[in-house]
Amino acid sequence: MKNKTISSMVCLSIILCLLLISEEGTCFAFDKGLHKWSKKEIETLKSLWIGSLPPLPKDPANRYADDSKAAALGKKLFFDVLLSGDGRVSCSTCHQPEYYFTDPLPRSHGVGITTRRSMPLAGAAYYSFFFWDGRADSLWAQALGPPESEKEHGISRTYCAHHIEENYKNDYEEVFGTLPEFPSHSCPAHAKPDTGNLEAYKAWLSIPYDKRKEITTVYVNMGKAIAAFVRLIVPGPSRFDNYVEALIKGDNETMADILGDDEVSGLKLFIGKAKCINCHNGPLFTNSEFHNIGVPAHMDLPFDPGRSEGIRKLISSEFNCLTKHSDGNASSDCDDLLFLDTDTGKYYGAFKTPTLRNVTDRPPYMHAGQFKTVREVLEFYRSVSPGGDVRSDLEHSDLTDIEIVQIETFLQTLSGPIVYAK
Repeated sequence: MKNKTISSMVCLSIILCLLLISEEGTCFAFDKGLHKWSKKEIETLKSLWIGSLPPLPKDPANRYADDSKAAALGKKLFFDVLLSGDGRVSCSTCHQPEYYFTDPLPRSHGVGITTRRSMPLAGAAYYSFFFWDGRADSLWAQALGPPESEKEHGISRTYCAHHIEENYKNDYEEVFGTLPEFPSHSCPAHAKPDTGNLEAYKAWLSIPYDKRKEITTVYVNMGKAIAAFVRLIVPGPSRFDNYVEALIKGDNETMADILGDDEVSGLKLFIGKAKCINCHNGPLFTNSEFHNIGVPAHMDLPFDPGRSEGIRKLISSEFNCLTKHSDGNASSDCDDLLFLDTDTGKYYGAFKTPTLRNVTDRPPYMHAGQFKTVREVLEFYRSVSPGGDVRSDLEHSDLTDIEIVQIETFLQTLSGPIVYAK
């Protein structure tokens, strides 16, 4: 039945094309009605347009966020494989520029295998919370998680201080001022405040208190430099954006050249019947919120509590906005943390809504790569039954096979280059 329906559509398209053959023998299969948009729809499309993305927001928690020298140092650190326990892992291992600053693995591989896949970094400067569970509230705090993770970089903040002292002293001092000295005999490279690693923790406690503070300051500055680089990574315009720009100008001919009928039909479904826009909105196609949509756990892993655990980690974080390491004003710059929704039960099993920009070019999908293709994701949404913590507006059982294909076809129009903000 499905094949007969598709065959009928193909035949109908051919007949329509033949009826529309011009005197020159060219087929004009442009459905003018399909490309017409209501005033409300146009406003919605403009809200999704890359041209609606505002300038990079300020980061009051990082006074070096817009320092070009800090960004230059951060770029070097981002690609430095020596900032790892095995000398082969850098930030770019899991955030590959050629893969839209993520990687193609279901679960990212550092010095070990993590429990989640990497998130794309393009546009991260616009977010309030980071990681799939939102356990960091700034880009620089996010950058400080992987180095001391046993499964990611597998090093310590003391190692980082030594590495910067040996390889980036001049670059560091141009931005942050005089770099303290870290003698190896009194500052063992494996030392870190990790109570889960008793050897590393004992080594950390053996370091004089004032020297531990200096090590942590250098470590924090490293994160702020990396953040200054990462915040510059933003998505460039896609075919969808070019289409909206033509729509704004009233250029129907260019609109028809940019998107085909199935792509436009998919777009209409995206902002209408399929309700995708409920979570994937704004020029980055994400509401940056956390939802439990009933994604099954990875077959090799226990159930992941997601945001509920992330809330606890954020509140107790050594590097959140309210700590001494933040450059922000606690009373005026930390509203996201001060007014944080701490209902952990509400967010059990919830994960951050990822951007859909370049989505069809960077499989797999979901927090542990549970789905290999976009089609699998769309089929999942069609099959999900609301209940418990799963929102009722995620139910899409009335979507037809053709409509699923059209939505997937539209999503391909969101692919565009990665650019660097100025």
